[in-house]
Amino acid sequence: MPNTPSAKKRMRQDAVRRARNRSTKAGLRTQVRKVREAITAKDADKSQTEFRTLVKKLDKAAAHNVIHKNRAARTKSRLSHAIKALKG
Repeated sequence: MPNTPSAKKRMRQDAVRRARNRSTKAGLRTQVRKVREAITAKDADKSQTEFRTLVKKLDKAAAHNVIHKNRAARTKSRLSHAIKALKG
């Protein structure tokens, strides 16, 4: 356990940030699942709509260093490729 006031404050801040990051990551996983389910169901319109929402969430998470920017780019690229294959 922390002894100094600054260490106690840091511990409180870490707990808040950890909870926020976990929530963001969980939301990303849910959104990726929605896109993949729409692709599996061969629903091009729904997959495109869900993909747009996912891109926004990925970019925001990468900007706040919740996930690495290359991970966001990789996820967008793979799902975009799957949606294009579905359409054409």
